[in-house]
Amino acid sequence: MKAIYALYPDGHGAQRAVDGLRRAGVSDREITVISSTPMEDFEFSHINGKNRLWYVASLGGFIGLAGSVALTAYTSSDWPMNVGNMDTFAWWAYLVVIFESTMLGAILATVGTLIVTAGLLRRRPALYDPAVSDGMILVGLENPNQSRMKDLEAALTGAPGAALKTI
Repeated sequence: MKAIYALYPDGHGAQRAVDGLRRAGVSDREITVISSTPMEDFEFSHINGKNRLWYVASLGGFIGLAGSVALTAYTSSDWPMNVGNMDTFAWWAYLVVIFESTMLGAILATVGTLIVTAGLLRRRPALYDPAVSDGMILVGLENPNQSRMKDLEAALTGAPGAALKTI
């Protein structure tokens, strides 16, 4: 068996299952919850919700900013041109290039982070059931501990309307 999960018709049953799995000694990192609609009113929707996307986007923006400033400064000083005793590097003329490169760096970093964190690059399929698309909520575990199967099954079937499945 690779996974055990249950499908629930509403968020209250899914929350009871998550609480039961926690009482059975399962950590939040091991619990998988999949829903077709946002369930922000329930506590289980915040499991593993923290990420570093803001920091990655800021770093990408900073790299774009530094790269564009370096590029414009290099091109200004490398091209021999008589500018009439004025500053060769004109900030106002380069602000559009600097802004666009900063945004490009932030956007590319964000998209790359979303691809990685969404698991789009993994080779094996994630725990999923087609009933999730019909409005059911999946709560389950991948690679459960075989010695605790009775406790896990009891935790997942504790809510009314639960349909237990194994893969």
